[in-house]
Amino acid sequence: MALFGLSLSQCFRILEMVFCALALIIPMFRGSMSSPYGIWCEFVWVFGLIVAVVIFVIEKYPVDKLIELLVLKHTWNDLSCGLTLLSSLMLLSASLIYSTVFVCATCIADMICAIASILACGVYMLDGVMLKLKCPEGYLSSVRGILRFSQAFVACLLFTAVYSYFKGVENQFRPGGLIWCILVYVVCFLPTVVVIPSHLQKCVDLLRCCNLDKLELVLDIVAVALYVSAAIIWPVFGYKNHKRDSETHDYRFHDLNIITIMTCVNLGLYIADLVLTLIVLCKNR
Repeated sequence: MALFGLSLSQCFRILEMVFCALALIIPMFRGSMSSPYGIWCEFVWVFGLIVAVVIFVIEKYPVDKLIELLVLKHTWNDLSCGLTLLSSLMLLSASLIYSTVFVCATCIADMICAIASILACGVYMLDGVMLKLKCPEGYLSSVRGILRFSQAFVACLLFTAVYSYFKGVENQFRPGGLIWCILVYVVCFLPTVVVIPSHLQKCVDLLRCCNLDKLELVLDIVAVALYVSAAIIWPVFGYKNHKRDSETHDYRFHDLNIITIMTCVNLGLYIADLVLTLIVLCKNR
């Protein structure tokens, strides 16, 4: 199926570019964004736009086979499928956040922005499903790959909510328990973003000297233990130290709830990844 000489996949990419650009341009006309959630939404739209442009160019002027031969451990279809699924997930979060935080009954521009983000998310999801149905072989399109980039995605949401929670009170509000939780999020995030490229590229193997599966097992065990502590400590210290200020109570209380929920979500993702890693190691013995 082709339209004006473009394949269906290329049509999807053009629509993704248009809707992400439209969602990004509208708030940019108002100046710099101060809300952490608004900054996250803008980052997501930029990311979605870049992913669509890069994949469109690479597939339009076929250098995907060359990249696959020289750079990737797996197929180009695996990378494009994984990036599309990740963009879908990120755009879903941006659409929900922007619609909840910024859209009101009289905010026409924000409504248009939210609609553009929702349309971009819908196109990305449809594109991702169609790519996944082709069953590409590789890391990013596998359950383990999806779990791994989901952990990084949830961690980014955690950083956004933590920044929003401490914004304006960071100089006088530093409970030790909450600082420990922030360290947990950072310490678990960094190895995750190192492991992902180690599975994808072959030019510079970041973890060549290690058995990657065994190393992931250790990382998952440590991450589960740390996230268990954060899932207990954050609610205990957060709700105990929460001050009911009439001006900031509502949004900071929402941030507190979001961080608590996202901490439990990431704990579940790391537990699932730990189980899958154990299964892979048992099969390889």
